[in-house]
Amino acid sequence: MNLLDLVRRPTVPQPWAEGEKIPWHDPGFSQRMLREHLSQEHDAASRRAHVIDRQIRWIHDHVLGGQASRVLDLGCGPGLYTSRLARLGHECVGIDYGPASIAYARRVAEREGLRCRYLEADVREADYGSGYDLVMFLFGELNVFRPADAKAILRKAHDALRDGGLLLLEPHTYEAVEQLGQAPAFWYSAEGGLFAARPHICLEESFWDRDQEVAIQRYYVVDAETGSVARHAASTQAYQETAYRALLAGSDFGAVDIYPSLAGEPDEEQRYFLAIVAHKEKTTQKGFR
Repeated sequence: MNLLDLVRRPTVPQPWAEGEKIPWHDPGFSQRMLREHLSQEHDAASRRAHVIDRQIRWIHDHVLGGQASRVLDLGCGPGLYTSRLARLGHECVGIDYGPASIAYARRVAEREGLRCRYLEADVREADYGSGYDLVMFLFGELNVFRPADAKAILRKAHDALRDGGLLLLEPHTYEAVEQLGQAPAFWYSAEGGLFAARPHICLEESFWDRDQEVAIQRYYVVDAETGSVARHAASTQAYQETAYRALLAGSDFGAVDIYPSLAGEPDEEQRYFLAIVAHKEKTTQKGFR
């Protein structure tokens, strides 16, 4: 793109029409994103260590009952949850699309001798394996997928669980997504950052599609030296709690428990998320439930 393309852009974008997600799999972007994942200055890419530690305690004690388990983490990033669970005696598999994050997670696992295995892949296409006690999909990642893709991911997660296994989701609240879509446009300049290693200006605008209940974000990154423009876009699907329950029921999950945060209790710092535990029903007789 160039600046004229930016000026003449469509006034209102359609959900997912201008890009599925920001470029997680691009090597340069992935390396810059890894720095954000590991930062202890914010919770924008991954949570800070003290937040993750509190959440891991609840997952280990409440969700897994303190029992050594097999855990699959979808969208695992640099393994900040899986490595901690492995230190508590769990065996973990992580899947993520970011090459730098997966490389980092593998280095940590090898250095510490952790029972963790990592796969660099798109969760829509990856082979999850089977026999897990817990499948996790955290930090609002479910919401970035089209509803049909989200349902397919949940179906694959269901099939990857053993009978009686659990799915742990941490999706966005409806209000958080709506607020995201109604955020005002803004811009910033930087010598280098997440979207570009070179000096650039980033212009961001958001839209709320009320009919489809989707927040759409556009990012225009203007190279300060050449004036060339790169566009990225992201869409985030909103769901009410009843819609989450219906989505899980449609993927054959049984009982669903909803908590105010991934610590099991209200957490003002994480108020934009819910924690949902869905149960895969036990088979009582072959071919029947």
